[in-house]
Amino acid sequence: MQKVAFVTGASRGIGRETAIAFARAGFDVAISARTMEEGESHVHALHNADGSPLAGSLAATADAIRCLGRKVLAVRMDLLDDESVKAAGEAVLNEFGRVDVLVNNAIYQGSDLNLPFLELEPATLQRMFQGYMMAPFLLSRTILPRMIEQGEGTVINVTSGAGESDPPVAAGRGGWGYAYGAGKAAVSRLSGILSVELGDRGIRAFTVNPGVVTTDALKATIGEKGVLALRNGSAPPEVPAAVMVWLATSPDAGRFQKRTIQVQPFALENGIVSDWRDRPAPSAPASH
Repeated sequence: MQKVAFVTGASRGIGRETAIAFARAGFDVAISARTMEEGESHVHALHNADGSPLAGSLAATADAIRCLGRKVLAVRMDLLDDESVKAAGEAVLNEFGRVDVLVNNAIYQGSDLNLPFLELEPATLQRMFQGYMMAPFLLSRTILPRMIEQGEGTVINVTSGAGESDPPVAAGRGGWGYAYGAGKAAVSRLSGILSVELGDRGIRAFTVNPGVVTTDALKATIGEKGVLALRNGSAPPEVPAAVMVWLATSPDAGRFQKRTIQVQPFALENGIVSDWRDRPAPSAPASH
């Protein structure tokens, strides 16, 4: 039976590279995001310094997957719309009949997400709840019954250090805010619950923290100089992509459940990728 990976937030950055990595590993791939075609603009989205939309689209990611000889389905999905999330999951199941790997990577990235606490409004927390808690819940709840019928399946949830520790400095001075931290804390709890409750029914679930990854979203957030300053402490998006494929395919991966996997040291310690830190810096960050 041909295996299928479903990667959310795959129009750019980590999601795009993860979808392509699964295709290289022999999977057919379903991808979702809001941006179907290059240049689309959306409410509550990051933009370049000149106000233009970030580069990347589901269409471009799908083309890259087809070039690898794999089947691909691109589905527009809005994390802030419950019906859109459920419809995306159902569309993937209808197209492929199965999902072997679900990667909950997509996130809400509105400019209000890291506001200082006294500047936060309830509407921001509502969007955080929808994007970081409700959307992964609804999508996983849609896909998991089919995985259980299959007798196996893997769910990978992409978190952040912001969900597991306090910021080094205040929001507004380079730290993360309550909304983002609370959202990622919710993400960090999902995999362990799935492992405990559904592990005896063939379900494996992992929590991964990519660390700082050089993407266009990072550039839009902290600027070109900030990206260059972080170069030695960051990784290209191919690194978390390789780790997620390894977790989904390696017979040794199961023992890394019920913990947060710190992607960059994990990749090196387990020989998943070669050391990227001594490579020349690219002229521009990869897409996100």
